[in-house]
Amino acid sequence: MKTKEPMKRILVIGNSGSGKSTMAMELGRLLDLPVIHLDRVFWKPGWVESSKEEFDASVRALAKRPRWVMDGNYTRTLPLRLKRADTVIFFDLGRWTCLFRIYKRVIGDYGKVRQDMAPGCPEKLPDWEFLKFIWTFPSVIRPCLTQAISSMSKSQRLIHLRSTAHVSAFLEELNLTLKT
Repeated sequence: MKTKEPMKRILVIGNSGSGKSTMAMELGRLLDLPVIHLDRVFWKPGWVESSKEEFDASVRALAKRPRWVMDGNYTRTLPLRLKRADTVIFFDLGRWTCLFRIYKRVIGDYGKVRQDMAPGCPEKLPDWEFLKFIWTFPSVIRPCLTQAISSMSKSQRLIHLRSTAHVSAFLEELNLTLKT
């Protein structure tokens, strides 16, 4: 992972269950960057959604910060966040992997509030809409993400992770780079 400039504003995107939040927390730890989970910003206690205006204003303010790791898709605000990011990590894993991980997460965390979720939003069984989102992600959301990514400048880094092996290799390389 040879880079000219240190990573200061990292955007982590991809399907639900792909590992975005886990990666964001690991990058925050390794690079000593504050971590912003957009699900914590979007959801209010009891799984109540923020208004568009409230969420957008929060994202604008968070993106203006000088240093962060931010995970979440929220495609409406992606152009704003992408413009500020110096690095984009795109989790492009298969839907079966993502679905398996979601069910594994539910089994392990059912009824608990995960670190990447808003207070008052405990892990629950996935509903049909959430499962449909994961299943249709490759044909519905992925094209929006790839189109946005195509507008990145040459000074921005794209790290495209297509498998769990790619994720492991990236983290191993980053750890080695940080030790030198």
